[in-house]
Amino acid sequence: MLAGQSEGTKKGTSRPTTGLTIDHPKQIQAHSPSEIFVICAEGVCGFYRVPQQRQEDQGEEMSTEHCEVKRRDGDKCRLHMVTWNVATAEPPEDVSALLQLDVQPPADLYVIGLQEVNATPVRFISDLLMEDSWSHVFMDTLAPRGFVKVTSIRMQGLLLLLFAKQIHLPYIRNIQTTYTRTGIFGYWGNKGGVSVRFSLYGHMVCFLNCHLAAHMSYALQRVDEFEHILETQDFDISDTPHILDHKVVFWFGDLNFRIADHGLHFLRSSINSGRFNLLWSKDQLTMMKKKEAFLQEFEEGPLNFKPSYKFDRNSDTYDTSTKKRKPAWTDRILWRIKPQTQPSEEDDEKASTSTDDGLDEYPLHVTQEKYTSDMSYGVSDHKPVIATFSLELRKYFDTPLVHISPLGTWSGDQDALLSYTFQEDFMSSTWDWIGLYKVGFKSPSDYETFVWVREDDLPETNEVIEISVDKDEIPLLSGQYVLGYYSTNMQSIIGLSASFQIVESKRAVMEGLIPENINGLNK
Repeated sequence: MLAGQSEGTKKGTSRPTTGLTIDHPKQIQAHSPSEIFVICAEGVCGFYRVPQQRQEDQGEEMSTEHCEVKRRDGDKCRLHMVTWNVATAEPPEDVSALLQLDVQPPADLYVIGLQEVNATPVRFISDLLMEDSWSHVFMDTLAPRGFVKVTSIRMQGLLLLLFAKQIHLPYIRNIQTTYTRTGIFGYWGNKGGVSVRFSLYGHMVCFLNCHLAAHMSYALQRVDEFEHILETQDFDISDTPHILDHKVVFWFGDLNFRIADHGLHFLRSSINSGRFNLLWSKDQLTMMKKKEAFLQEFEEGPLNFKPSYKFDRNSDTYDTSTKKRKPAWTDRILWRIKPQTQPSEEDDEKASTSTDDGLDEYPLHVTQEKYTSDMSYGVSDHKPVIATFSLELRKYFDTPLVHISPLGTWSGDQDALLSYTFQEDFMSSTWDWIGLYKVGFKSPSDYETFVWVREDDLPETNEVIEISVDKDEIPLLSGQYVLGYYSTNMQSIIGLSASFQIVESKRAVMEGLIPENINGLNK
């Protein structure tokens, strides 16, 4: 099968996307009720394998019967989060300080939530066709450091980006995104929330980026909007259909809570003298947490940094306009660990035999290491807020679902071969594809070329499948590349090869890509 092509009419010549959606799917045939089913839509069909003897959650919290589990102390994963209301501004040229790229140990995950990204009709449509300028600047900065944009979601001015080190990609699975509008009676997306959920080494994690109602007097409305978002957002995952079902939830964004009662002079003098503790008791979110039980489940680090709103642009001076808005910690990052459910009396004996002293056999501990605002960026009237976390977790699995590798020498002078093997049964699809990526690629869609997986039949576990890649699809110049297996059901790359060299093609000179060397001289 040629790269980018397929036999028959199943896939045609369309390029694969990292978010295949089939409207109105219809089951038309089941080869084996527990294994294969076929769905069709608009004349296009795909075969899917339903794993045998698997939990309905597609293996997010699998028993030791169905996955390799190495019993050992927890591994640490470092998370760097940013929330920033960018007030329709274009991104600064350098975001290195914002991402703290030189801090050791380095981050494993970056989660970036923006609010008020330029969403004028023309600009918004343009951003739908290609990446917006903010996504570009973060991808351009992080890709050379080995980070890949795993997914993103945009709702008008709200943007949520997830980046991960390449080494973690096969273990970030079952990615889903959703959104909720709360602006103008719930019909307008200038306010609301966007979220992404996924399984991280089997642990279910959710990030929710919100932009809630503005102004001092709307504190209760902000709480109502947040509660509405929690109640209405759902996911197509049986064990975690709602946000609060996840083991860890990070809630962040421009939450718009203000500092009540205090006058402008007292506020500014307390901030200038670094006595932030004098303002904590009148912070509206702190006050609302005392009244609302569901808010008390969310933790937050101490507000030992300057309020991030409101500034004159391109300065670190609070608002000097005629409105003279009071400073406030509008931009926040909180997290919630799912409360442990108490076992019933009849489950007590079973629980005591399967866990140590009733503790979670696969714990996930969250420790906040930094929580601050960054005064060095001035493109907006908000300053970005940064939080870094250490996630200490015991992995449910550490083996990729798919092993993939190139075979023989790759060059544009001959067709190339690759092989892949399912190392574990999972919900695969003939819509899955394998991309050829240059080392330093930015996202799953940033491939040089691709091939569809074998389409006549889904492979068995441990079966070795070989696929040919047409020489005309292989880059002519030499370079380091990797192969990635993309699962349309899990919306992620679930297998990566080791990096390998593509040899410079003889055709590179013929096509003028490199100068011809004659008698030691470039011609």
